[in-house]
Amino acid sequence: MDLTVPEYAYMFGFLQADGHLQQGVGQKGKLTVELNARDIALLRTFQKLTPYYSSVTERTRSTNFAETHSSATWSLCSLEARTKVNELGLPYGRKSKTIAPPLGEFSRRDYLRGVIDADGSVGYTSKGFPFVSLTTASTAIAAYLCFYAGKVTGTERSLKRNARDAIYNILYTNENAQKLAGDLYYTGCLSLERKQNAAESLGTWVRPTGMRIAPDRRRWTAHEDRVLLRLNNDAAAAKELGRTEKSCYIRLWRLRTGQVAMPTGR
Repeated sequence: MDLTVPEYAYMFGFLQADGHLQQGVGQKGKLTVELNARDIALLRTFQKLTPYYSSVTERTRSTNFAETHSSATWSLCSLEARTKVNELGLPYGRKSKTIAPPLGEFSRRDYLRGVIDADGSVGYTSKGFPFVSLTTASTAIAAYLCFYAGKVTGTERSLKRNARDAIYNILYTNENAQKLAGDLYYTGCLSLERKQNAAESLGTWVRPTGMRIAPDRRRWTAHEDRVLLRLNNDAAAAKELGRTEKSCYIRLWRLRTGQVAMPTGR
């Protein structure tokens, strides 16, 4: 599993996000991935990429969400194979918060596409706007996507877990979604066919006439925080910093209430 090879980088990203590495008694154990039966073709591809015996099985059962649900499962029991993916960064057991991008060289966009295919979404919002999103509990994965997407789109994202379930929900929309999808889902890449089709469709979107482009968010610096605290006056700070009085008021309130850290240094 050479992660500089696009197909293996994608496969590893997918396994990290949606695979399960189970350890049994002694040297027993298995690696499994269960998907909706409509995505069985991807599991067949994983089977072909793996130079060890593995199986793909199907089943239909009732769930809390549907009366009948058909799924397909890829299973791999080889100890040598399990040891390899474990060494690369796929932990045994629960892993959602501990997974991280590989330490060595790897094909970055293929790896991220695997993660997004497993735990993300690509398509259009209810209002018809393009989007690419990822839901993850891993700080390392969330930070890496933000770093990579920042290079591709030129936009920054701040990391913050949601209050309900402590998960990161990272979202790119409109032109940023087009750029990111176009980079990740290039022609001929290994991917879920339905997400590849969705990504390609984003390229046809055109911003409606008259739709305002939101300006890039200006981040607060430590220097600006110190000026704000020194002046302790919304209007004076707004004039000196070239910001609105409302933004200065909110930032000062967040500093005073401990919602953001006080600036350090001089």
